[in-house]
Amino acid sequence: MISRIRSASICGLEVVPIDVEAGFSRGIPGITIVGLPDGAVRESRERIRFAVRHAGYEFPAGTKIVINLSPADLRKEGSSFDLPMAAAVLSHQFRIHNRSRLTDFLYAGELDLDGCLKPIRGALNLAMFARKNELRGVVLPRANAAEAAHVNGIEVYGLNDLRTVMAFLLNQKEFTPESAQIISVCGNTKADFKYIHGQYAAKRVLEIAAAGFHNVMMVGPPGSGKSMLAKSLPSILPGMTREEILETSLIYSVAGLLNRSGGLKSERPFRSPHHTISAVGISGGGKHPAPGEISLAHNGVLFLDELPLFRRSALEVLRQPMEDGCITISRALTSATFPARFMLVAAMNPWFESSPDVSQAGTNMNRRHYHNRISRPLLDRFDLQIEVPRVPVQHIAAGQTAEASSLIRQRVDQARNIQLKRFQKEHAVHIFANGQMENPQIQRHCRLSQEAERFLQTAVERFRLSARAYFRILKTGRTIADLENAAQISSRHIQEALQYRSQPLFND
Repeated sequence: MISRIRSASICGLEVVPIDVEAGFSRGIPGITIVGLPDGAVRESRERIRFAVRHAGYEFPAGTKIVINLSPADLRKEGSSFDLPMAAAVLSHQFRIHNRSRLTDFLYAGELDLDGCLKPIRGALNLAMFARKNELRGVVLPRANAAEAAHVNGIEVYGLNDLRTVMAFLLNQKEFTPESAQIISVCGNTKADFKYIHGQYAAKRVLEIAAAGFHNVMMVGPPGSGKSMLAKSLPSILPGMTREEILETSLIYSVAGLLNRSGGLKSERPFRSPHHTISAVGISGGGKHPAPGEISLAHNGVLFLDELPLFRRSALEVLRQPMEDGCITISRALTSATFPARFMLVAAMNPWFESSPDVSQAGTNMNRRHYHNRISRPLLDRFDLQIEVPRVPVQHIAAGQTAEASSLIRQRVDQARNIQLKRFQKEHAVHIFANGQMENPQIQRHCRLSQEAERFLQTAVERFRLSARAYFRILKTGRTIADLENAAQISSRHIQEALQYRSQPLFND
């Protein structure tokens, strides 16, 4: 007799259905797992054996058990197969006649030696897969039930241990599906622009960036407020749409970073890795591909402080995802694709501040060496660049508060709503802001006045700007026009966009 139960494997964000089959025959007692299992899956033989006995059950005497994970050509990774394998073995022992609970539900969970269920990664992804494939529901560890319950249209059962799972399979008592908990997420943050003295130009640049999802470079001496400006940026970012919340939550679920209280990732991510991070830490990867910082910053902000101190290899990883909005990680037996649509905000000191020897700080050789740590193609991908000078102590001592983030966010929301309506009309997939526009959208929506067109052509020739820089100026000009609720991009909008591209850092 063969016992079958449904499970699934996660590769990147994709969920692959796995059938767990348990076959029984006379022979040397033991458990053999086939179907290309990795080390964690092979080790589950001992976990299952102890968990079953601790739960009060016994294996059939004198029986050889073969567990097959199908399809056999796909490598099975992780400990989430513990529960379905144990359930498949016990369902044979109890001869379950009502097999709908084996075939209509998806099972996943890790077992302790005492039979308790431990949380797994990707529970939200599994629940969405179950709904897409018209399964009745999922059976998961209790700790994962709250996040999976946000998926409507399926039954989510969060169980504590193996005995409870068997009671569910045998229909020994009534179980109530988990319901999604409504968790209010406070959008306020301790960092607020009203606490930042001066820096009006930098605040204007960040307002434009927040409205259009543009990349920003801030250059200024230590202590000028670059980091505080960047950390205050989330306070003016518009709220995420339902689609963005689900996308971001799926990534955090796979990474095991989703809030165990059951809340989805409803605030835009803000990631700030240390400059010692490796290229793999930025891009993602590992033996079992996992999302990196660029994917964890999806739909949010990736802040790189002291940009020239990052490894060159780590910075070069950013280039292609900044254009494609995703990254594919290839391994010998598999490949995984993760979303990576983020707003890059970088900060660095001026070249003369980087030299410990003030007498040598101004030499052209030192300047070139410092700038060469960042490639020109990467610099070209910054839409906005602003100098952040030190604030005079008189302004700080005055103690006056500036414009609050809540007021700036109102303008940002109005501009972003204009963009959402614009792209919804043409059914542009995965485009929510001007900074994400591609060439077809730029040609349709970035209409210039004749004066603005002449001015831009002159500027491109004078500053020898690349084609990429030209299109990024158009997108920035479109955002500035949206902030003023202007239908056409005027020369004034282009002039402001150009002043953020004509800094010395871009034209050495």
